[in-house]
Amino acid sequence: MYMDEYKRWLAADLEDPDLKPELLKIADDDEAIKDRFAVSLAFGTAGLRGTLGAGTNRMNIWVVRQATQGVANWVKTQGGNQTVAISYDSRLKSDVFAKEAASVLAGNGINVRIYDALMPVPALSFATRYYECNAGIMITASHNPSKYNGFKAYGPDGCQMTDDAAAIVYDEIQKTDILTGIKKMSFATGVNQGIIKYVEDDCKEAFYEAIEARQVRPGLCKTAGLKLVYSPLNGTGLVPVTKVLGDMGITDITIVPEQEYPNGYFTTAPYPNPEIYEAMKYGVELAIKEGADLDLMLATDPDADRVGIAMKCPDGSYELVSGNEMGVLLLDYICAGRIEKGTMPKDPVAVMSIVSTPLADAVAKNYGVELRHVLTGFKWIGDQIAQLEAAGEVDRFIFGFEESYGYLAGPYVRDKDAVIGAMLICEMAAYYRSIGSSIKQRLEEIYAQYGRYLNKVDSYEFPGLSGMDKMKGIMDSLRAEPPKEFAGKAVVSVTDYTKPEETGLPKANVLIYGLEDGASVVVRPSGTEPKIKTYFTTLGKDLAEAQAEKDALAAACQTILA
Repeated sequence: MYMDEYKRWLAADLEDPDLKPELLKIADDDEAIKDRFAVSLAFGTAGLRGTLGAGTNRMNIWVVRQATQGVANWVKTQGGNQTVAISYDSRLKSDVFAKEAASVLAGNGINVRIYDALMPVPALSFATRYYECNAGIMITASHNPSKYNGFKAYGPDGCQMTDDAAAIVYDEIQKTDILTGIKKMSFATGVNQGIIKYVEDDCKEAFYEAIEARQVRPGLCKTAGLKLVYSPLNGTGLVPVTKVLGDMGITDITIVPEQEYPNGYFTTAPYPNPEIYEAMKYGVELAIKEGADLDLMLATDPDADRVGIAMKCPDGSYELVSGNEMGVLLLDYICAGRIEKGTMPKDPVAVMSIVSTPLADAVAKNYGVELRHVLTGFKWIGDQIAQLEAAGEVDRFIFGFEESYGYLAGPYVRDKDAVIGAMLICEMAAYYRSIGSSIKQRLEEIYAQYGRYLNKVDSYEFPGLSGMDKMKGIMDSLRAEPPKEFAGKAVVSVTDYTKPEETGLPKANVLIYGLEDGASVVVRPSGTEPKIKTYFTTLGKDLAEAQAEKDALAAACQTILA
């Protein structure tokens, strides 16, 4: 079967000059052919993601066209404006894939609003809402290595597509022959006919205005003298982040030169993820070199929906701040600042994912904020905003975060936004600087007040065609024979999120083990990569004690998962 498909591709005009040579190169390699053609990239609620190359199990113009045809078939049943917004990041072929998607939509009689240059995920979510689109498409593989690209689909609310809509799109994709079943017109024809239009300046300006309206202490940054090093990690963040910071009055920004401009090869950050030190290394080294007066080093990932920082320590070194720590710092800063300024809404609501730190619960309780817990994936935070909006209470939403460096403070988009994250982090740093404190000092004060929580994530990779089967086997085994203890700590509770009748949340492949000392272990397969992630929360009298327990729990998990 896969060999027949390989031969069919080999005989076709594949248009992209990179594809045919790759197929010819593997002519005598059955395993390589099987890997590319035995399965297709699966379309789920996160869309598609895979390595670039030829075949149904790779990202290429044909897979993008087929996926877009599936989206088009769904849009045609939806009424409304019959419009789809498109954006793309700096990855290899992202601009090509974006135009291919636009051409397929136009060929199906669907209007397109496409950005004229690369723009981040939140800008796509915003444009989808601004133009009252039926859907949105973002070409990105987020923070994956350079060999990857992807296709994220959004609903009319600017949130990642719901499970129901994604299932319909998947069915439509299955019905569409990848080489012969797609309707399209050339991009140029679509532009000439007016069915493909660019996102206009009014939309871009409205996006920036919506972000800047969420400042907690407007005007503060103009006089605070904040200095920072910033890296867009060769992605989409450079223009929007520096624009918003400049509008706030933060202009003393040193850009990491090797990572300033779009570069899909990510030559200085092979894994362009601000969660890891290797991606931040150039920026941290530049911050140390630039001198003692710098306040922080900040970086956004290629599609600028995640932001991370290295904060300055008293000895002049820089320490990476985890996503959980930054989520808590921002929640604390927003609550304290809005109460001080009299801008805190009545009955405020914040939202976080179930794998994020319980330290946030303690902070929210202290400020009288309702903190809602949702499944992993920012669309569930977006869903909570939508519920508040439907009830006419959207102003109650003040902040949402997940431990993987995703933050949002406002209902103007429905996905995580590194642009507003960068703005609020810089404003927070400027505020603490203005009162003779720092982000580092405030974090230590939070730990002193609420306890020394530690939250760490480990990942186990399961590559290849058998990887997903191995992951399924491990999760099935954990359910069939639940562990009674981890590292000598008895399991006192097991929450299985495949049982919505028990959790009150939609079904999800997540297991949470509560231990006798209050620590917890979470086991969750990734929704976008062949990985099982384990999340550990420990609480100690100091960092060393919390870390020692985490290490013991991780060793126990490795025995089960490795």
